[in-house]
Amino acid sequence: MVRAAVARVGGEVTSSIDMIRALVVTLPARAVLELGRLPDVRWISYDAPMTGSSCGACVDVSRLQAAYIKTIGADRVWNELGYTGKGIGVAVLDSGINDQADLYTIDGRNRIVAAVYFNQGYNQNPYDQYGHGNHVAGIVGGNGRQSRGAYIGVAPDVNLINVKVLDEQGYTSMARVLDGLQWIYNNHQRYNIRVVNLSLNSGIPESYHVNPVNAALELLWFHKIVVVVSAGNRAGEALASPANDPFVITVGATDDRGTASLSDDALAPFSAYGVSSDGVAKPDLVAPGTNIISSIGIAGTELQRKYPSHIVNDLYFRMSGTSMSAPMVAGTVALLLQKEPNLTPDQVKYRLLSTARRFDSTQRSGAGYLDAYAALTASTTANANTGQTVSQLLWPDNQAVTWNSSQWSTVQWYRGLWNSSQWSTVQWYRGLEYSADVQWYRGLMTEARPWASNADYWQP
Repeated sequence: MVRAAVARVGGEVTSSIDMIRALVVTLPARAVLELGRLPDVRWISYDAPMTGSSCGACVDVSRLQAAYIKTIGADRVWNELGYTGKGIGVAVLDSGINDQADLYTIDGRNRIVAAVYFNQGYNQNPYDQYGHGNHVAGIVGGNGRQSRGAYIGVAPDVNLINVKVLDEQGYTSMARVLDGLQWIYNNHQRYNIRVVNLSLNSGIPESYHVNPVNAALELLWFHKIVVVVSAGNRAGEALASPANDPFVITVGATDDRGTASLSDDALAPFSAYGVSSDGVAKPDLVAPGTNIISSIGIAGTELQRKYPSHIVNDLYFRMSGTSMSAPMVAGTVALLLQKEPNLTPDQVKYRLLSTARRFDSTQRSGAGYLDAYAALTASTTANANTGQTVSQLLWPDNQAVTWNSSQWSTVQWYRGLWNSSQWSTVQWYRGLEYSADVQWYRGLMTEARPWASNADYWQP
């Protein structure tokens, strides 16, 4: 009946959509109302134009003042490729994150999808009284709403997982860090945690083979979670955990001089680099980390009190350090995983290093300068880390284990290494405490140590 009616009014059926009992037709405009009155026609919809999900203006950059976004090409990723990190979970292991407009979606959803705390001290809640975690979170995923688009993070639609381990003075212990990493391990599937950012470093240089934090980070890596860490701010000194781990992505800092062009950029004088005691050369690459403006979160933080000259306004603060460089890479990883969610950490690392722009020397800058746009437009799926030796704390019966990309074929590869262990205990690392090989860590795990981010270089 409908087909006959279409023909009667001068129209033509061009196709049939049987799954919803619909017809695609061309009609004279005058015939629409007549056809719509037929009892067998429930609705007539205009064949409206549709476009791909990529867009020409996903993020308004007309007021952008953060030079680093253009330096690494994140603005081109947003507006030419259409990726903003949406749906990807980035865990920020730091001093906490406060609710703020820059971390809400345009329709009012809080992008801090989970918040837990393991810090020492009186501030027993997930909020940031120190100021470091807010700043890092803003670099990863602030959307610039509070600044009207002046200061936007690298992945402005990403989901953030707040894992607080630093106290109100910016200090923590190895045990608190391990608590946070254990929670991430237990909950990574629930919150789609694909990236972990650690902008903190140990004050004790030692082999990655004997440090439980390194072992925990490698285990996250083997569970397809990309781990990004800061190189540290003690240029010329030995690299400490976790920057010394061969698997993770270690990030050094540059000074972009407040311009989008690389022509005037220089390696930040504080950025750590070198070869660890295990022969591991770091950093893997570098990103802007000098005079970076990002969120305060709340007024009256410890860093505002100590460095009042770094206050930009009531909502933003200026900081320098490799702590600021690492979240730029973490945000870029979120962009990449939104585009290619099946990439493994080894493939992500290789992609970032292979597309980095040559900068300074390989000794001081690794593969070079982060290029987010190049990383997302490249197509290589080659693997980094093949042949690397896994932390000895993960070896079964003191038998050396080397990593091979073929091991990604099973997520549960480590069960074979650990024989009958099912890793069912919530605090798995306690087994390390009582291992004969690493029993000396028992004291270290309960003792406050200078695992801190307030060693960042504060640009006067």
